[in-house]
Amino acid sequence: MRTPTQKGRFGEYGGRWVPESLVPACLEVADAFEKAWVDPGFREQLQTMLARHVGRPTPLTPAERLSAELGVSVVLKREDLTHTGSHKINNAIGQALLARRMGKRRLIAETGAGMHGVATATAGALLDLPVTVFMGEQDVERQSHNVFRMRYLGAEVVPVRGGSRTLKDATSEAMRHWVSSTEEAHYCLGSVVGPHPYPWMVREFQRVIGEEAREQYAAIPDFVVACVGGGSNAAGTFAGFADTSARLVGVEAIGGSGATFGQAGVLHGSRSLFLQDEHGQILEAHSIAAGLDYPGVGPEHAHLRDLGRAQYVAVNDEAAVAAAAQLARTEGIIPALESAHALAWVAEAAGTPDLPAGSTVLLTLSGRGDKDIATLIARSEESRA
Repeated sequence: MRTPTQKGRFGEYGGRWVPESLVPACLEVADAFEKAWVDPGFREQLQTMLARHVGRPTPLTPAERLSAELGVSVVLKREDLTHTGSHKINNAIGQALLARRMGKRRLIAETGAGMHGVATATAGALLDLPVTVFMGEQDVERQSHNVFRMRYLGAEVVPVRGGSRTLKDATSEAMRHWVSSTEEAHYCLGSVVGPHPYPWMVREFQRVIGEEAREQYAAIPDFVVACVGGGSNAAGTFAGFADTSARLVGVEAIGGSGATFGQAGVLHGSRSLFLQDEHGQILEAHSIAAGLDYPGVGPEHAHLRDLGRAQYVAVNDEAAVAAAAQLARTEGIIPALESAHALAWVAEAAGTPDLPAGSTVLLTLSGRGDKDIATLIARSEESRA
């Protein structure tokens, strides 16, 4: 997991597939990030803000009762304990600092589960940058808790009513808005997707997860597991262990399993793996977890899959809900439904050749489940009915 090529390629994936009008903006962001990332002053400022405002480093928590039930040793990297409640804040703070360094006057963002929107709104409030967040209308309805948080923090939330009204459409609308406002606004993209330099830049801002975990874990775990939508928490986690013997496992939602079942294509400015029909049209994704409701993965994940360095698997809604309940019952932690997908794979695979008994597992708990309580209540009522 190194720097991509000058054209932003990870093997055959990545690149900058955008309208000509957006090329200068992408080049500006790439140049600014390259200079900032080698500037000790910028890195020190970022590290200070992550410590003071985010609560880094986040701890590792041995899941002792869960481990006893499953027969494997599970340790959780607790991104749910960050300020705002998910890993998204690491990237949002980094990009907001970069935007201010570039002289931009406001931030644009897309969001699915709402956590990136909340993180961007938080960073904007902290650095006095107005924020506009695009969010699919369906996600506005099922994540009303986070919509309120964004607006309370001063952000404008724009419901997107076209298409599937989910994350894919919110991303498309945010990029369209950016075209008309590149002089004044920075697009704070929330995952390792989009045109170069975003997949690389977001991975580097999230690398703190894997690097902390590598230092905190006494040895190299047998497995490193994280959920994957676009894949930013997984990319950040994997970056700390890609050069080790650990097996890397990315867990997708079955209805958004681009790395597991997708084919090469282009969406939102980069070439990667996407769910497509026989005509090459991008299919609509579905997941109970709004943050995994995306039809593809970031280009570096596609490259890691092709290399065989990372394995990608998919689980269904029911397994994720059951895994969330199991963690709550055994460890007193209610995870985000996105993270519950990673937990579900561990629960299903434990004791099989895919995850032998006695294995050690480091799992990134990318967010907390406050935002999903209404969904969990509805599922509970359905099961009782």
